[in-house]
Amino acid sequence: MPRLQLPRPGATSLWRNRDFNLLWSSQALSGLGTSMSSLAYPLVILALTDNPVFAGAVGTGARIVSTVVRMPAGVLVDRVDRRRLLLACDAIRLAAFAILAASLVLGHGSVLLIAVVALIESVCSAAFEGAAMAAIRNLVPLNQVSTAVARDEARNHAVSLVGPPIGGALFGLGRALPFLADAVSYLLSIVGLLAIRRPMQEDNRDREASSGVRDLIEGLRFTFTQPFLRATMLIAAPLNLAVNGMLFGILLLLQRHGTPPALIGTVETIVGIGGLVGAVAAGSLMRRFSVPTLVRGITMIGVPLMLAVLPLATTPLAAAPIAALVLISPPLNASLFGHLAAVTPDRMQGRVISAVSTAAMGLAALAPMLAGVLTEHFGARGVVIGFTVVFAVSTGVALVAKGIRELEPIKQATDSEQSASGKSVYGDGTESEETVD
Repeated sequence: MPRLQLPRPGATSLWRNRDFNLLWSSQALSGLGTSMSSLAYPLVILALTDNPVFAGAVGTGARIVSTVVRMPAGVLVDRVDRRRLLLACDAIRLAAFAILAASLVLGHGSVLLIAVVALIESVCSAAFEGAAMAAIRNLVPLNQVSTAVARDEARNHAVSLVGPPIGGALFGLGRALPFLADAVSYLLSIVGLLAIRRPMQEDNRDREASSGVRDLIEGLRFTFTQPFLRATMLIAAPLNLAVNGMLFGILLLLQRHGTPPALIGTVETIVGIGGLVGAVAAGSLMRRFSVPTLVRGITMIGVPLMLAVLPLATTPLAAAPIAALVLISPPLNASLFGHLAAVTPDRMQGRVISAVSTAAMGLAALAPMLAGVLTEHFGARGVVIGFTVVFAVSTGVALVAKGIRELEPIKQATDSEQSASGKSVYGDGTESEETVD
């Protein structure tokens, strides 16, 4: 088959980057479907069994599976063709949700089937997200990766805001509709992925064969020996625990003080809007400030914002300081992950991203339990002070870590990579032109 020569895109706006926009749209469709079905899972289980324990168990099991498979998924992302992996994840989820929707229409739905589909969704989502993140640096110039990640943040916040209401409305019309809509979203995502022309990774056909375990160890060794990546994990883990714990603690405190459920629900909506606004504004902040300045500034501002919750903790107004904190988080996330893409070889992107993501979100799984203990034994003061202290750990690391203190700008880091390789590096480390089947 003749090979097509594709010119490298220049440093133009991401809105004109066809392949990135196709990937972004496919992720948006997949994410929208997931957010709709995530709300529908407990609703349909309660409708079938009237047992909240079953509903909670399925959700918890899905989260545990997602965490457990993230590292193996990272190995897979680096060992196989990323485009095919993305397509396979969407195709599997399409089939699973189509079967679930059909079973509900025919009256054969069961908790077991729902649980199996939820677990399939968790596994495929972990692999899909890792592959999509790893592919970004091959679709955009390295100096635009941070902006691309900021756009991903905006998409995720938007999807989390609109997905659940749509899922709830569809469920009201019919139990199978949220799952049918989810299946359709994966079909549309597949169409978008098939239209992407640019490779999503370097050519690794000459790579020496190795076992999955060896690959995993190699990825972990690289992650833990790089000062910047090590600092990123040490900043992200307590930060996510603190923010998630504070939000959950606020919800518990409001419930204990008799706040109407409708008002309690507005807390998460306000926080979600804060994240969306912050993601939209992230590009402007990243152009004005260096990564070390953003990391230090945002983590320092976070401490007084956490403390500001204390006088408001038993009212819905407590959402305001957390929304402000979430608003300034997207520039931090985009800067860190953009630099991660720049300093990590393409052949290790999946493993490093999964390692950092697992470290960043692993402790957050403890947030509900810790918030419950603090609420029960120490009340609002314990919740606010406890999670502020946890957040301050991130601030301390950001101020003293060598990986942040000596961080090079992305252009300088990529210039060093070019000098070492003797090539003009653009994302996937190839020359100024590429060949695609």
